[in-house]
Formats: sequence, C-alpha cells, structure tokens
Amino acid sequence: MYYSRLAVLMIAIVLLGAHCGGDKKSSAEADRARELAGDLLNRRLFKQAIEQYEIYLKEFNIDNRETANVHYIIANTYFDRLRDYENALANYLKIVHLYPEFPYMDKVNQRKVACLERLGRSEDAQQALDESVQLDPSMVKKKRPGALVAMIGDREITQGDLDFELDQLPPSVREQFTTKERKLQFLNEYVAAELLYDTAQRAELDKDPEVIEGAFQAKKMIMVRKLLKERVGDKVQIADSDIQLYYDANKENYAEKDEQGNITRQKPFQEVQQRVAQDYYMQKYQEAYQELIQKMILAEDVKFYEQNIQ
Repeated sequence: MYYSRLAVLMIAIVLLGAHCGGDKKSSAEADRARELAGDLLNRRLFKQAIEQYEIYLKEFNIDNRETANVHYIIANTYFDRLRDYENALANYLKIVHLYPEFPYMDKVNQRKVACLERLGRSEDAQQALDESVQLDPSMVKKKRPGALVAMIGDREITQGDLDFELDQLPPSVREQFTTKERKLQFLNEYVAAELLYDTAQRAELDKDPEVIEGAFQAKKMIMVRKLLKERVGDKVQIADSDIQLYYDANKENYAEKDEQGNITRQKPFQEVQQRVAQDYYMQKYQEAYQELIQKMILAEDVKFYEQNIQ
C-alpha cells in the first residue's frame, strides 16, 4: 500500500512538472507570436500583422486585459491604416461588450462613434442621406410643396424640391438659373445626378472604403468651415477708421514702384480702399485664427515631436 501511494505521488509530480513546463513553453511561444505581430505592424504589413494577432488570440491562453488590448490594436489598425471601418467597429464592440473594464474605454467609445459616422452613409433614401451629412438636420425639409415637375419611378420631384436644390447653389451660380429654360436645364442635370446616385447605391458603392472616407472628410471640412465662421469670421469687426489707420501704417504696400523698388507714385486711400479693407480683414482674421488655435492646443495638451519627423 505504501509503495502504491508512493507511485501515485511520483506520477502526480511528474505530470505536474510536465504541465508546468508546458505552460512555460506556451508563454515563451506566446511572447514570440506577439513580437512577430508587432514587428509586422511596425513594418507596415498591416493585414499580415492582424492575421498574426488573431493567431495569437486564438492559440494562446492570455488574460482578459491582454486580449482586450490586442483587440484594440487590431481595431486601430483597421481604422487608421486600412480604413476598414466595419472590422474596426467589430473589434471595438468586442471590447465594449466583453471587456468593460478596459482602461481606455473612453477612446474605444470615441472610435466606435467615428466608425458609425463613416458607415452611416448607407441609407437607401436620399432624404436619410441628406440628414446624415447635414450639420443641422432641421435644415433639411421633410416635405417641399409645389407642383409636380418630374418623377423618377414613383418618386416625386416638386417645384419645392427644385427651388430647394437651386437655393443650395452659390449666389453667383444661382443667378444663372432664373429663367424657365435654365431651370429646366438644371432639372435635367439634377435628375441625371439622382439616377447616377441610385445606380451607385444599387452597386453598394456607399460601402466602398474610398467613398466612406471621402464622405467623412467632406463632412469634417464643412464642420471646420462652419466653426471658423462662427468663432473667427463672424467676430472680426473692422471700422472705417481702422482701415484708414491700417493704410497709413502700410502705405508702402499701396504704392507703385520701379524695378529697384523705389516708390514712383503713392496711391491715395480712396483708390485702394477696397484692397486695404480686404488686407486688414485678413490680418485680423489670421490673428483671431491663431488665437483660437493656440487656446485649443493648450486645452488639449498638444505636443509636437519634431525630432521624429523624417
């Protein structure tokens, strides 16, 4: 009996030792697998890096924190490098639902929203598409009254629709479409654009990464322009007396000069008043712009690492 128990104990020790040795080997292999994935990522082999990270997740026993961190790396690679927002979103959602204690959850949620913004251009109806890209959805008219001027299948286009589209044009362009003939020409172009759009929708080009990114970048630029108008352009106020003072301080810029740069004629203020006003406005605009940017840089704790620029 004693020897039987001793034999069992020895077998257990051997098995335990083998098990521990296996864990150490797996840990070493896991480290090498992760290093390989990181090396692929650093060498800009993004798809191969993602594949290696997924192998690392599947074949090795790693804790939840590390698993969430790897999903975060994969998601960011899809988002930043491959612009594959569907797969990026899938990995961000895994973190949200499976690893709620992830320390960078705020950033995950921000990226999740960014993915949804980029993927939000897939509505079938033009009205829904307009609302998704409009900065102020209330500006989109739900129903525009007026006589029927065209139909695309069973979709009605009214005089109100036509007037609304014309109103979106810059004033200088809109002035060219005041007659019935010119409005009819615009209507034909509008219908052609709608037909092309519908065809592109059926071809699912709204899911094309280039289209998604382009739509997002266009929206971003519109938002930036609106912000600058509200916080810079609308706040730059200049008085006539300021324009005169600016002219007096910069007369040399409004003078005719010979090839040697000598002034041959000083243009009077009345002759260059409009140009002076534009120059003064641009100076004030640039000052207000730089002030706004500096405030934002301080508020967001922005850092530049010039030594790393190649």
